[in-house]
Amino acid sequence: MEFVYEYGLFAAKALTWVLAIGLLLVLAAGLASRQKQAAQPLEVEDLSAALRRQQRRLQLATAGTEAARKALRQQFRQADKAEKKQPGEDTRLYVLDFKGSMDAREVHGLGQEVNALLQLARPGDEVLVRLESGGGVVHGYGLGAAELARLKAHGLGLTVAVDKVAASGGYMMACVAERIIAAPFAIVGSIGVVAQLPNFNKFLRNKDIDIELHTAGEYKRTLTLFGENDEHGRAKFREELEVIHQRFKAFIAANRPGLDLARVATGEHWLASDARELGLVDRLQTSNEYLLEQSAGRRVIRLAYKPRQGLKERLGKAAEAGVGRALMKLYEAGQRPFG
Repeated sequence: MEFVYEYGLFAAKALTWVLAIGLLLVLAAGLASRQKQAAQPLEVEDLSAALRRQQRRLQLATAGTEAARKALRQQFRQADKAEKKQPGEDTRLYVLDFKGSMDAREVHGLGQEVNALLQLARPGDEVLVRLESGGGVVHGYGLGAAELARLKAHGLGLTVAVDKVAASGGYMMACVAERIIAAPFAIVGSIGVVAQLPNFNKFLRNKDIDIELHTAGEYKRTLTLFGENDEHGRAKFREELEVIHQRFKAFIAANRPGLDLARVATGEHWLASDARELGLVDRLQTSNEYLLEQSAGRRVIRLAYKPRQGLKERLGKAAEAGVGRALMKLYEAGQRPFG
């Protein structure tokens, strides 16, 4: 009996310790989670300094003699001293990178970067957005364009660089800029609206499966995936798309008033070399060329919002990237090579 008593006492103590440790772990995890949510990581990189270091390394590596390298090092030291003695700084160029997906989830990070810039930048500074997107959901890219408009509203210059693609919602964001530069073979335009969805109604009827859809309001649901669609619903759906297209065109016209909308707002896309002739692009130039050009006269700083990701998010991104690569390989396998 005494053994049972001692054993029970030991088990109770052990259970108490386990519960206490578990509670501490839960509290620690909760605190870490709150800190993670509260902290919005923002990376800051001085691109001017990086370019200057690269230039100096190249100069030293290609100097013919040790005497020449010694003279270069002396020259670098004098330049650094002179820079420290300067009373103030010229205007800065801030660099943001935006690579948008279909659901425009990256707009949240863009908003955080814009918030940071509005606390840091001064009137007269410029922002370069290296933008890459084929478009996506209307509300997401509309918000992205509104975030960029905040920069202009606070007196900052805004340039958008398109190295690969700025189409549909991507171009909606790009047109907010005072100047759009693009690589010659970048894809630009696609000022239109598209929507498509499958309908399984015939398949379900063949399987003797009925679908009931009840709505309050004539146009609560125009087209459905499983119900039977009619011309009345299709007409309303097309009308809604046309309304969005008209708003899209009005937004483009307000930001780039010189465009011939009847020519460019057809949903077509063009290479940047042709888009420049249409007024969709202002200059043919890559973002790297522009940065190298601007770094000679002012400080260039890159900002990037980098939220911390848990295991679930990292695994999801890895799976998404793997599927994307597989689809691209399948696509490339079916294409004829150039030439």
